[in-house]
Parts: sequence; C-alpha cells; structure tokens
Amino acid sequence: MSSSNTERPGRSRRSFIALAGVTSAAVLVGVRPTASLAQGAAAAPHLAESDPTAKALGYVEDAGKVDKTKFPAFKPGAHCATCNFFQGKAADAYGPCQIFPGKAVNAKGWCASHSPKA
Repeated sequence: MSSSNTERPGRSRRSFIALAGVTSAAVLVGVRPTASLAQGAAAAPHLAESDPTAKALGYVEDAGKVDKTKFPAFKPGAHCATCNFFQGKAADAYGPCQIFPGKAVNAKGWCASHSPKA
C-alpha cells in the first residue's frame, strides 16, 4: 500500500484517464468538418410554411401571397433574396437563412424578419 504522504489529492491515475477521455472527445467534436454555406443550401431541406418558426414569422414561399392585413410592414418587392439574412447567391432558387438555421428558404419567399440589404 502506498503511504498517504506520497499521494497527491486530485492527481490519481483514474482522474488523469478520465480527463484525457473528456479532452479527446472535446477535440473530436471541435474538429469535425462542417459544410460550407453553398453545400449546406443544396443539402438543407426546404423550409415548410407549416414549420412552427415559419408560422410564427409569417413565412410564405411566394412573397405575393403575404397577408398584408396581418403583416402591414410588408413592402411590395421585398423577398428573401433581397434580405440581409439570406445567405444564398442572387441566382439561387433556395438558400440558407440565418433566421431558419439548417433550412433553405425560397428566394421568392418572405417572412416578418425581412431586413432589406443596404
């Protein structure tokens, strides 16, 4: 048996192995590859109007179908492709949106979070 004089509190072999395992897992999670925005748009599912967040923000696939009585802030000509949150290219039919992470929105769509590009 080892004497208590030579043992250091908190520095056992078990605690080292546990710390090494947790550190390895954290490194692996941090190093995993991520898709670029362009790849993410192609692979991302299209946002459905029935999605709870989409419903809450009045998202529609066609900006021409916005309920102007519910959303009086809507301005004609406003659509996702002209919004600061839209991350797709101008020619893209669908693209990623910062408001709806992991989903692709219709470039011709609209939601109440629309913020015109400068």
